[in-house]
Amino acid sequence: MPEGDTVLRTAGRLHTALAGRTLTRCDLRVPRFATADLTGRTVLGVVPRGKHLLLRVEGGLTLHSHLRMDGAWRVYGPAERWRGGPAHQIRAILGNAEQTAVGYRLPVLELLRTRDEEKAVGPLGPDLLGPDWDAATALRNLLAEPTRPLGEALLDQRNLAGIGNVYKAELCFLARVTPWLPVGELPDLVAPRLVTTAQQLLDANRDRPVRITTAPAHRGHAPRERLWVYGRAGRPCLRCGTPVRVADQNGRPTYWCPRCQSGPTP
Repeated sequence: MPEGDTVLRTAGRLHTALAGRTLTRCDLRVPRFATADLTGRTVLGVVPRGKHLLLRVEGGLTLHSHLRMDGAWRVYGPAERWRGGPAHQIRAILGNAEQTAVGYRLPVLELLRTRDEEKAVGPLGPDLLGPDWDAATALRNLLAEPTRPLGEALLDQRNLAGIGNVYKAELCFLARVTPWLPVGELPDLVAPRLVTTAQQLLDANRDRPVRITTAPAHRGHAPRERLWVYGRAGRPCLRCGTPVRVADQNGRPTYWCPRCQSGPTP
C-alpha cells in the first residue's frame, strides 16, 4: 500500500530514470491534460511530499501525482514488457531514450506551474521523511482536536504527512491504544513518543522493499509476521496470542489487538 516510505522510493526511481534527461515521449491520459506535451523538455527532478509526487520539468512546470490506495509508477527499459496492469489503467507515460516511466491507476494527475505547487501540497503537515520534518509541530497538529479518534488524526495529512492505513494500525498497536481513542485521552508522554515512533518507522523502511514494523524477536519467516496487526485479522497477536480483530473506521479496515490495546472499539 503506498504510504510515505513507498512514495519516497518511487520518487527515487523516477528521479534516477528521468532527471537530467530530455523527454522524448509524453502521454497524459486524463481528459484535462490529454493534449499537454512535455516532449523536448528536460526533467529537473522528482521529489516526494508526504504521499504526493512532484515531477518538475524545465519551463516552470510540475506534474503532480498522488498514488492513494493502489496507484503506482513503474520504470521500464527499452525492451522490457510493461506489466503494471492492463493498458486501460495507464494514466501517464513519460520516456527518454533509455527509460520509460508509466503511471498506473493514478487517481490524481495534474500539470501545474511549479510556482503553484503549494496549492497542491501547501496544506500538508510536516513530512515524516522530508527536510521539513518538525516533531513539535506534528504533535501540536495531532492534539489540536482532542475529541478526534487517534486513527483519524494520524491519517489526516494536514497533521503529519506520510502515514497511511498500515502505519495507522501499527502505530496504535505500539502505543497500546485503539484507533478509536480520542487523542485528548492519550496517556501522558504517549503522544510525543507516538510521533517519534512514526518518524522512526517510516525512516527504517525508506529503503526496504518489504515493510517491517515488528521487532526481530517477534518476527518469523511468514510475510504476515512482518507487521504487528495489519492484515492479521483472526490470527494470534505476535505479543500476547489473542486473535487480532478488524473493523471499519471511516471506510478503511482497521486492525487491533483487544488485549494489548486499551480504549473504545466499535
